[in-house]
Amino acid sequence: MGVDAGQVTYERHGAAALVTIDRQERRNAVDGPTAALLAEAQERFEQDKDARVMVLTGGGDQAFCAGADLKALDTLGPRLESTDGPLGFTRRAASKPSIAAISGWCLAGGLELALWCDLRIAADGSRLGFTERRFGVPLIDGGTQRLPRIVGLGRGLDMILSGRIVESDEALAIGLLTEVVPIGMHVTRALEMAEALAAFPQETMLADRRAAIEGLGMPLEAGLLLEQQAGPATYADALRGAARFTQGEGRGGAGSGV
Repeated sequence: MGVDAGQVTYERHGAAALVTIDRQERRNAVDGPTAALLAEAQERFEQDKDARVMVLTGGGDQAFCAGADLKALDTLGPRLESTDGPLGFTRRAASKPSIAAISGWCLAGGLELALWCDLRIAADGSRLGFTERRFGVPLIDGGTQRLPRIVGLGRGLDMILSGRIVESDEALAIGLLTEVVPIGMHVTRALEMAEALAAFPQETMLADRRAAIEGLGMPLEAGLLLEQQAGPATYADALRGAARFTQGEGRGGAGSGV
């Protein structure tokens, strides 16, 4: 089941919602109408109770997203002060996991969209970078905040200040990418990962995800308190999981990976 809005599509694949930016003639760059459609798609995912993971990708294999469409910046102007974010939903906080499925170019605001996601799967040979640096365009879709949290301040500043393009093997080595797969397999692998995440007990997984994200930057004591608060709410799930383990489920690490 899917909905085709022209420049953005929303399709359900099992427990995953596959959101595709489809402006291949512009390397999937985002203009104002596309940004609005992305915001609608992410909101739909949040409201879709049967969709447990969102996979974000770009149409074709040449580009995930080349960022804002520089030939249509006037259409993005009204979104600059939006609480949703210029490129659709980049200033929102998601309540469920998301995976970026990357192939080819992942540049500028496109990289910021990928950084919004929890995990990033890329086809071999993909290239990532903040190339807007050379044009004097600022990062306003979360890149200055999310990249250092993912790869560390030193590596983050290297990419932010220099605007250099990072190849997929280096991106994997520094933790920018979660996994690199053969060309053409990025969406398949992301959907496979999404199904694996969706199969876990959700209440405890979402509580752990929330504690990790919200606790980052807090003093350790405050972060531990945040983690502790999830205990009572997820205690019943924990008891059921422990019972399954004592009965032999998951022994030897079975079912522990994605």
